[in-house]
Amino acid sequence: MAHKPMNFAVIGCGALARGMHVPNIAKSSKTVLHTCCDLSDDALKECKEVHGSLNISKDWQATIADPEVEAICIATTEKLRLPLIKLAAEYKKPVYVEKPLALTLEEVYQIREIVKSSKIPFCVGHNRRSSPAMIEAHRIFREQMENPQPCNWRWDREGASRPVREDDGIAAFSCRINDDWYSWKSWVFDKTQAPHGPMLFEMTHFTDLCNWFLNSEPVEVVAMETGMLNHAIVVKYAGGEIATMMLSANGSFAYPKELYEAMGNASVVACDHMCEVRTAGIKNAPARITYPFIKDRHPEIGKQGGIAGWLEKKAAACRESEEQNDQSLQFTAEPDKGHAHAMNHFVDEIRGEGPVVCGIDDAVMATRVAFAAVKSAQENRIVKLSEV
Repeated sequence: MAHKPMNFAVIGCGALARGMHVPNIAKSSKTVLHTCCDLSDDALKECKEVHGSLNISKDWQATIADPEVEAICIATTEKLRLPLIKLAAEYKKPVYVEKPLALTLEEVYQIREIVKSSKIPFCVGHNRRSSPAMIEAHRIFREQMENPQPCNWRWDREGASRPVREDDGIAAFSCRINDDWYSWKSWVFDKTQAPHGPMLFEMTHFTDLCNWFLNSEPVEVVAMETGMLNHAIVVKYAGGEIATMMLSANGSFAYPKELYEAMGNASVVACDHMCEVRTAGIKNAPARITYPFIKDRHPEIGKQGGIAGWLEKKAAACRESEEQNDQSLQFTAEPDKGHAHAMNHFVDEIRGEGPVVCGIDDAVMATRVAFAAVKSAQENRIVKLSEV
């Protein structure tokens, strides 16, 4: 069924919005970039002249109230999200909001109550759920957990005398995040803007993925950190599942940023940098799947794709960056992290033609796990989810 594109307003047009949401909404056949709202004249000028926003505004109340605006994308700082969501709910307008939901659990729970009582379609920007590679990795793993396909070559040393284990087959999930803090903006270190640092504003991505892949209720968290640059988190789930997350901001952009490995029922599914999925121990599953890159300036290099292809492309881009003394040239062949897909899938959800992308309950749980990790690191102890 053909639909008229949906009019979106983007409120908060900072770097993330202008790098992702604004151009994605402008390019999609499912959406119209109706209004961009921000206090910055330069940001609004770019939204209008570069991305073709039909309208610009500095008044978020008027933007939400505009009868022509059908849905709202909120990319403001966390401090401003609650009042925007509240007003959007009063006008019964669907909301896509960047993560994390808020800076305090009290506001998180207020937002949940507003969304549930108003029944508006609501999506939180845990975009990796919409990455094509992550979707496929998740599908393969969940199918293996729910309907195992064993391989006959599995070495069963003890055979019939093998002991029975209650934890046999139970899933585990690992996230390894490589970052370089020299790329961060100064607001990251401002406690008034980011009081919990990357343990909140970055980790909610990864706590959400752990919950999504393991499909179980988190029950307790233990975390350690050294300042803001190294974090390690372990989450235990009601079914005995375990998730680990390691984030280091003392890494390098010359190496892939994210590696996810899911294990269970004698199998492994790995998603590497969202450009390659590998499987092992799953009968008839493909051993390797590769995915196209975004903004590939070197299509003639690394034609094999996947991680090996990306590393060749990245090495060429780094050489080019150094030769031309332009650090921005190091960025090429970025993985598809799902930003554009998430927005398009949300439109399908609004129209009743697709599943919930990342709803309020999942977002609240991911945020609770992140806050439990913050509390654990601060107090040097295991924190139960019931405490937060």
